[in-house]
Amino acid sequence: MKRVAVFTSGGDAPGMNACIRAVVRGAVYHGLEVFGIRRGYSGMINGDIFQMSSHSVSNIVQRGGTILKSARSKEFMTPEGRAKAYDQLKKFDIEGLVAIGGNGTFTGATLFFDEYGIPTVGAPGTIDNDLYGTDHTIGFDTAVNTALEAIDKIRDTADSHDRIFFIEVMGRDSGYIAIQSGIAGGAEMVMVPEVLTPISEVIETLKSGWSRQKSSSIVVIAEGEEAGNATEIAEKIRAQIQSDIDMRVTTLGHIQRGGIPTAYDRILASRLGLGALEGLMNGEQNVMAGIINNELVYTPFRDTIRLPKPISEDLLRMVKILSV
Repeated sequence: MKRVAVFTSGGDAPGMNACIRAVVRGAVYHGLEVFGIRRGYSGMINGDIFQMSSHSVSNIVQRGGTILKSARSKEFMTPEGRAKAYDQLKKFDIEGLVAIGGNGTFTGATLFFDEYGIPTVGAPGTIDNDLYGTDHTIGFDTAVNTALEAIDKIRDTADSHDRIFFIEVMGRDSGYIAIQSGIAGGAEMVMVPEVLTPISEVIETLKSGWSRQKSSSIVVIAEGEEAGNATEIAEKIRAQIQSDIDMRVTTLGHIQRGGIPTAYDRILASRLGLGALEGLMNGEQNVMAGIINNELVYTPFRDTIRLPKPISEDLLRMVKILSV
């Protein structure tokens, strides 16, 4: 293999630039020609491909977002779109790909290989930490710390005004950000998609706190919670509690996707980027590079897409114990 390309796809995550940097500099070190593809599969279809050098990735390890831009491409999910993408890669004689992204990215790479035989090794770039085959994904640690900083600040005003705050964090299918930022932020309750939490249980926990003269509370809610979003849950509780206590809702939203990546995310992204490149060089294909128990592992894309990544029961148990 002499020519490889790297791209980012799907939602951006802090640390993606550190991963791109590791792929490019790893390729240069090993004597490969390396290309960047802008805007993911969309750029692949449109031929937005350019050669990169060590200088191309100077001074980006600390930057959030992705210098290669990102996009979701409906066209690539059609046979015609993938045919266009293959033609563009052949123009540059690209023999393998490093894809930085999540489930959608790896699904596209699997289809592409089945039809055209272009091998891809993935690096897990998503703040949700919802990919099977790695303990942590690129951007997750930064997102948790961003959410935690907001929770800490909101607790100050909750305490000052004797309020209950319902704080919604990202996690459409995964409660990892909610559970970790909730534990670190001392939340009285955490609601996640993986576990059904009855509204009655939330009310019971809040009332238990009031009986101990607790005047303010924080409830952290993942956006994919089955009972509804933070606003809906707050309204349901307001309707059932006969109390004049003040309730407020804060949705953190896309602030969790941005910002300077933490040291942990920069190191993780660098390990995964280099691991993905070297895996590609060593014949790996259709796999995701991940870190499990601090060891580099490769997991087939079909497993990362198909298999769930459950939240630790210990973390769920910890929330209950520490809210007493």
